[in-house]
Amino acid sequence: MPLHDNKSKTSSGTIEQITSVFKIDAEALKLDPKTRQTGPIVKEFSLNTSMHGIPGIARSESIHNRLFWTVSFLIYTGIMFYFIIQAIREYFKYPTQTSVDFVGQWPQVFPAVTFCNYSPIRYDRFIESFTTYTNSLNLTNLTDSTPMSPTQALYIDGFLQDKLNRNESLIDFYFSLESMLVKCTYNGVNCSVTDFIQFTSPVYGLCYTFNAQAKHINNGEVHYNNEHGDSGELELGLYTHGHMYVPFISDGIGVVAMVHDNTQLPLIDRLNTQLVPGRKYKLGYSKKVNYLLPPPYTTCNDKVPPGLQAMFDQFEGITYAYAQELCFKVALQTYTYDECGCVSPYEWAARYIIPTGTNYVVHARLCDASDSCYSDAADRFRDSDSISLSYGAACGLECTTNEFVVKLSAIATPAQWYSHEIRKFVETSAVPVTPTWNETWLEDIRLNYVGIAVVCESTRVEVYTQQATITAVDVISNVGGQTGLWIGISFLSLMEIAEMIYRIIRHQCHCIRNKLVK
Repeated sequence: MPLHDNKSKTSSGTIEQITSVFKIDAEALKLDPKTRQTGPIVKEFSLNTSMHGIPGIARSESIHNRLFWTVSFLIYTGIMFYFIIQAIREYFKYPTQTSVDFVGQWPQVFPAVTFCNYSPIRYDRFIESFTTYTNSLNLTNLTDSTPMSPTQALYIDGFLQDKLNRNESLIDFYFSLESMLVKCTYNGVNCSVTDFIQFTSPVYGLCYTFNAQAKHINNGEVHYNNEHGDSGELELGLYTHGHMYVPFISDGIGVVAMVHDNTQLPLIDRLNTQLVPGRKYKLGYSKKVNYLLPPPYTTCNDKVPPGLQAMFDQFEGITYAYAQELCFKVALQTYTYDECGCVSPYEWAARYIIPTGTNYVVHARLCDASDSCYSDAADRFRDSDSISLSYGAACGLECTTNEFVVKLSAIATPAQWYSHEIRKFVETSAVPVTPTWNETWLEDIRLNYVGIAVVCESTRVEVYTQQATITAVDVISNVGGQTGLWIGISFLSLMEIAEMIYRIIRHQCHCIRNKLVK
């Protein structure tokens, strides 16, 4: 501070000497301290900065030269900002690319295998209750021995929906696993009905899954394909009891099957493979894994929304994971319930609804099949983006999926010697045989027996991984490249600007403090 005072006195003395000689007002020659200090700071920065263009402006001795460098600097700065903005905009589009890799995986988790009888209902268990129902509607009287007419068959859906709306179980009408499972071995070791979980399909009745993730089966663990020293093979022998199919419900005889992930509730109504009797099918699978990037790159989701969880809760002890299609199904049912006070009569499993604006679960009533409210609501849901996005906001793609690509082949079955084993099973099952069984049993077996072998064909897993095309590092690199190319700015150049600003601010603070002291 004394040094600064001495300089001020010296300067004042010189000014006084000049004014005494030239007779000039001394105050006119005194420089403003702010101008005297700020100008040199800016000029020093301009002459020494590593940024291109600014030193040319600062050292120019003519207006034309200074104008040339100024215009050039502004043009290239504008071009630089254009490319920087383009690079940033491209990043916020969140572009992606998918890489494919092949990984040897051994051992693998053996997939879940689900099957259903092609017909959902047993005629002998169904006909008596249905007869009572149709008689109550004053339809033609039915007896156990009277074939069902097409007109009477139209009332089957109404009969089933009526029972469900009265919270009456349909389990007795379905084909039980005990009546169908002739044979079950996994890697050569026998398995039984206790190794399967069941769920209800509106199309196929009771369906059964082997190797689902369930707490009460296999100590809560899933099977691996190297168990018992083998390579992963499930063999099933199934008997369909086609003579017990209800007329006009099913137009064929057989089994539907599906190979899927262990935590997936299978959409077997649509994604099934149909298998005809008299064949043993080999379902050779290979595994494919898909990984999607989380938001904001995609809308993928692995968290189960409350509405979907309400649906899963009816499967006690079974772990099911998020699935987009199931999520939209629940969202549609919720919208239908909000609009109609009931849900689609053909989605029996998705009857557990959390109405909009509430946090409690409702066991919804099924709409009458003749009521168009549910179908109109479904049309509005699918046609309106605002409605589907509102109710299905949480229904993005799955972030991780395990798929099983199945190759199908078949041979004729059963062999003559094995037919005798199947005959013993059929005769001891709870399903009555045909009246002509003793004469036609060999043909009946050929028309009803389905063999299935699910086999791991390859330890090679196809992995599809979604990756960001442009990352934050790429954006910084692009910005650095553009600034370096057009006006030579680097991070150290920014530090030069920061230093200049700091020096100016410090000087201004110093001036203000001096004024306050005076």
